[in-house]
Amino acid sequence: MSQLYPLKFDPILKEKMWGGNALMNHFGKNVSGLQNVGESWEISGVSDDLSFVSNGFLAGNNIEEIIEVYMGDITGEAVYEKFGNEFPLLVKLIDARKDLSIQVHPGNTLAKMRHNAYGKTEMWYILESEKNARIYTGFSEPVTKETYLNSLKNNTLRNLLNSEIAEPEDVFFTPAGRIHAIGEGTVLAEIQQTSDITYRIWDWGRKDEKGKSRELHTDLALDAIDFNASGKNKIRKDVRLNRPANLVSCEFFDTNILKFNIVTERDYNLIDSFVIYICTEGRFSIRWEGKQEQVTKGETVLLPALIRNLDLVPEPDATLLEIFINTERYQI
Repeated sequence: MSQLYPLKFDPILKEKMWGGNALMNHFGKNVSGLQNVGESWEISGVSDDLSFVSNGFLAGNNIEEIIEVYMGDITGEAVYEKFGNEFPLLVKLIDARKDLSIQVHPGNTLAKMRHNAYGKTEMWYILESEKNARIYTGFSEPVTKETYLNSLKNNTLRNLLNSEIAEPEDVFFTPAGRIHAIGEGTVLAEIQQTSDITYRIWDWGRKDEKGKSRELHTDLALDAIDFNASGKNKIRKDVRLNRPANLVSCEFFDTNILKFNIVTERDYNLIDSFVIYICTEGRFSIRWEGKQEQVTKGETVLLPALIRNLDLVPEPDATLLEIFINTERYQI
């Protein structure tokens, strides 16, 4: 019988000029008087924003502390061998009431050289969207560096962008180097490498209440942008009830979706990784070794790698995202 159990964490809430109240109203976050909450960091190993356990006997310990004690029993032996006490993924819920800036993230090589950090490949799963809400992702067609720089100079970058309507259950995958932005009226789940490095390219000409523009990172972004990353990017899967479906498989993470209304057995003996569940609809319980942990809409849970077999019990139905690292694909 293992001591470890499915771990919940206190959300780290971030006020943003573009944020709103959907995370409180629809996903159960306690904003405690904050205004315009744009992000809820659900699980974070970012050094200045470590997540703290909120349930069970490990409550009050941060994620680095529990990995330091339990090592591969938390993250998986191969994951621990590569990342040590640093948790390799960052999971967020994001509420965009206004357009976010156009930005880009560096890959591992550039991020290591400049910041001694990992790069940032990410994916978005759309939870809610207003009519005609958009995601900006890549260029509409490949561009030259010169064309791009001219568009910045002439304030016409928007003319080069690929934009797509965002609807609930849409998926957008953004490798490092692909320019992107979340459009207004969108609520989504973001899964990414543990990195907080963002190069802001363009901010729609906005100014703050003092008439100042936000800082842009034009020169830093130049070496990070993939000028060939272009075209439509939306992923839309036919998801069948009670059958897991893969949404994204990449070097850094795998994400599946499961909609279920019957007890569903999950067997993780063939992966050497932790598993993250994000409950996007309904409610369910995790049942393992005679124990049970309830999870409701808006909650995120870290399943230690030591727990290999469990049942998911819908109450009466639920939808979840299931995230893990395929260590055979990762260049460990």
